[in-house]
Amino acid sequence: MNCLGYGSHIRQARRDVYREMDEVVNLRSRGAIVITTGSKAEGLTSIYENDLDQMFVLEGLICLEDCVNTDTLPMDTIVFTLDTSVCYHGHCRLNLLERGSIFSPKLRDVMCLDEKGHILLSSDLIVNMRDQIQLEDDEVRHERAGPSTPSSYGPMHTDIVLSVRCQCPCILSRWAERSRHWPPPDIVQKVVTMGAFVTPVGFKGSEYKHVEWRICFNTAEIELVSSLNDIQIYIYVILKMVIKDVLKPIKKEITSYAVKNIVFWLAENNPIAQFDENCSLFYWLRKGLEQLRTAILKIHLPYYMIPERNLMEACGLDAEQKRTWAKTITDMMDEGPKILLRLPKIRKAIISYPEPLIWYIKRKLDLELLQMKCWIRCMQCMGENRVVNTSDSVLTLITGRQIETLNEVLQRMHEEDSLVGEPINIRNMMMM
Repeated sequence: MNCLGYGSHIRQARRDVYREMDEVVNLRSRGAIVITTGSKAEGLTSIYENDLDQMFVLEGLICLEDCVNTDTLPMDTIVFTLDTSVCYHGHCRLNLLERGSIFSPKLRDVMCLDEKGHILLSSDLIVNMRDQIQLEDDEVRHERAGPSTPSSYGPMHTDIVLSVRCQCPCILSRWAERSRHWPPPDIVQKVVTMGAFVTPVGFKGSEYKHVEWRICFNTAEIELVSSLNDIQIYIYVILKMVIKDVLKPIKKEITSYAVKNIVFWLAENNPIAQFDENCSLFYWLRKGLEQLRTAILKIHLPYYMIPERNLMEACGLDAEQKRTWAKTITDMMDEGPKILLRLPKIRKAIISYPEPLIWYIKRKLDLELLQMKCWIRCMQCMGENRVVNTSDSVLTLITGRQIETLNEVLQRMHEEDSLVGEPINIRNMMMM
C-alpha cells in the first residue's frame, strides 16, 4: 500500500499541497471561498485519478440552527434559519431571517416563496445560476450530478459545489456526546468547532427537493480521515477499489462515500489498539465487507454524522442487483488474501514488485508533487491579465525537474522496448 502511494508521508504531502493551492486561489477569489474536498483533500488519489472536488462557499451568507444567537453576526450578513422539520433527516430548508439586509439582484433571483409565503433560498435555482458562469477556454461542461456542476479541462475532471456555511451546534453536540473509541477528544472538539455546510441538493424522494439543502461536514470529514491510522486508511482504500473495480455500480447505487462511513463506524466502535500494524489487515477488511454486504441487503447505512439519515435511502438498488452484489461480496470474504487479485491496481503491483514497481512509483510520486507545486507557482506568478510569468526562477526550476524525471521514465521505456507515445500523454497517464 505504501508503494502504491497510500503511505502516511505521501498522504500528508498531498494534503499540504491542496491546502496551499486553496490558500493561493482564495487570495484572488471574490464572492466565494474555495475548499478542496473529497479524496484529493484526504491525500488518497493522484492528480488525474478521480475528480477534483471543490466547494465554493458563498461569502456574506450563513445559515443557523434555532439555538444560535444572531446578535454577534455583522448586520450585513444575510442569515437563513435551518428548518429541518419538514425534510428528510440530514436535509433542510433555508428560511430567510429578516434583518434589513440588502440583497444583490443575483441573490434575489435564487429566492422563492414556500406554500406559507416564507422566503426560501432555492437549491435548484442556485445550481442553475452556477451553470450560467462562463467556462475557461477548452473547458467542457458536463451534465449536472446532484449538487455539483462537473467540467473537464484535458485530463482534469472537476466537480464544483456551491455551499453556505452552517452553524449547527445542536447537531454536532449530539454527535460529540456519543460513547466512542475514536476519534480522540481533541479531534472531537476540533470537529465541533469546524461547523458544517449546506449544499444545494434535496432528498431524492422529496416533492420539494428543489428548495431543500443537504447538511454536510466536508472539512470535518477531512479531519476525521486524517486521524485514521494506516490500517484503517488501507481498509478504506481497498473497499473503495472493491466498489469501483468489482461491484461497478452504474447509477451510484453504492458509492465510495458509503465506504467512508463504514470505516468511520468501524473505527468508532472498536478499540484503536485492535487496528495495530500487528493485527491482520484482512480481518478488518472482512469486517468492512461484512458491513458493506449488510448495508446492501438491508438498504440501510446510517450517516456517521447524523445517524438518522440513511445513506442507502432511495438508492435505486433492485432485488436482483442486491442478490448479485451480496453473493460477490460473500465470495470475496471467503477468498481471504486472494481478494487482492480481484483489484487491478494491487494485482499489477504484486506482479511488478519489487522492481520495477519501486523505481516507477518514486518517479510517479515525484511528478505528481512537482505538478501540483507547478500549479501553485503559476497562480502566484499570474498577473491581473491572467498571464503567467514563465521566466520566474522558481517555476523554471520546477519545470526543469519535471522534464528530468519524465526523461528518466522515457529512457527506461526505450531500453525495455516499451511502446512510447507523446511525453505529455505518458506524464498524464502516470498521474492517473
